[in-house]
Amino acid sequence: MKNVVLSMKKIDKRFSGVHALKEVDFDLREGEIHGLVGENGAGKSTLVKAITGIIPKDSGEITYLGEQFDPQDPKDALDAGIGIIHQELNMMEHLTVAQNIFIGRESTKKGSSWLLDEKAQNQRTSELLKHLNMDINPTTRVRDLTVGKQQMVEIAKAVSHNLKVLILDEPTAALTDNEIEDLFVIMRDLASKGVSMIYISHRLDEIGIITDRVTVLRDGELVGTKDTDKLSKEEMISMMVGRVVYEKPKLKSTVPKGAPIALEVRNLHAGRLVQDVSFNVRKGEILGFAGLMGAGRTETMRALYGADRSVGNIWINGEKVQINSPIDAVKYGIGYLSEDRKRYGLAIGLSVAENSVMASYGELCPKLFIPQKELEDISREYVDRLEVRTPSLDQLVKNLSGGNQQKVVIVKWLIKNSSILIFDEPTRGIDVGAKSEIYQLMNELAKEGKAIIMVSSELNEILRMSDRVAVMCEGKLTGILDIEDASQERIMALATQH
Repeated sequence: MKNVVLSMKKIDKRFSGVHALKEVDFDLREGEIHGLVGENGAGKSTLVKAITGIIPKDSGEITYLGEQFDPQDPKDALDAGIGIIHQELNMMEHLTVAQNIFIGRESTKKGSSWLLDEKAQNQRTSELLKHLNMDINPTTRVRDLTVGKQQMVEIAKAVSHNLKVLILDEPTAALTDNEIEDLFVIMRDLASKGVSMIYISHRLDEIGIITDRVTVLRDGELVGTKDTDKLSKEEMISMMVGRVVYEKPKLKSTVPKGAPIALEVRNLHAGRLVQDVSFNVRKGEILGFAGLMGAGRTETMRALYGADRSVGNIWINGEKVQINSPIDAVKYGIGYLSEDRKRYGLAIGLSVAENSVMASYGELCPKLFIPQKELEDISREYVDRLEVRTPSLDQLVKNLSGGNQQKVVIVKWLIKNSSILIFDEPTRGIDVGAKSEIYQLMNELAKEGKAIIMVSSELNEILRMSDRVAVMCEGKLTGILDIEDASQERIMALATQH
């Protein structure tokens, strides 16, 4: 058995109203890729923040390389050889790859402490990238790289500190399949050189591919640690959520016969990408939008919602409408759940109650006076209905888990009584238990007669939820499949049809 590099014993952490970690044990071996999984709010992020000095633990003991370890801040951890790569990249996009990697540690010319030696720095970077088998030009500006290449630069930057432990938090969330494969090659290479890794992901198929062992947390407690090759996906899910979660595809449409068309779009054009897109969605229907990254799905939804300029014809409940802005879309009963909920769907510095009624102030507060108690009562009704896990309605949304943040966005549009809902990547960054709850909620909304458009990059999600599947490729709609006729193969064939 390999040596233990990092050991955590009885780690405990409390925040106001939340017991985030309850005497958790965890260990990491030399050259191991160790998966850390659990639902949102299970304690994963809190645990790695304690390792990296982002937050202090309340009690317990951390041992690193055989000695007691108590980092006071991330620099302490980095100096000791422990680094973390967050889901949201921390790069200066206007600088080059080399400048990003060695920021604060720049190469200087001989005899000077302040004259930069760009040539020497580029050479250092080139040698580092070659060592990591990364095909990236040191002089390229980071903004000109794909997200996958930017992720690799983040890894190179971390490794340049002679890391012994690397923590990767949801590193594949915005990567293509090919970029994920490239990342895994680099991770295995690092492991072969003795670097130990903690890999956090909600994508359980990836956990099964890349990790050696898996530790599962639930509600701040350790459920168990098992060798990956002895742990099935179903067992992992059961350990995470404490119940069975089924992931079966939909076999037939559940839309009532003769259901009226809620939304019809004809000949929609937007920007350079969206070209002549036409489709309709009925009341009670979930219309899935599939396609590869860059196919134009989100751009189509933004155009439909009036967030981007477009030309085309739109009918809502048989009436032709003109949507020039999101205000128009909301007026006609369209609610949009963006793929970037923190940027476009929420005011994360405001409370759950304030976010819940944000789209409905005009109707709920027709006068200058704001009926605070009435607004809170309405918020509480929907927050309870959707089982949003929050200590109170006054809790800031930024303190909620990803799944509960997504529910607050849905609450906002339900209070607004939107009849057409656009869900753009509704479960991105959400754990398997919260996914199941979002799926159940979407099905309930469809049964109530809401028309739902769901954009998703996960084919399993498309096949599980959709009544019909619209497929896009390079800005064009290449086909619409009834769910009975849909399969991953047929969807991919349309997604690559030029």
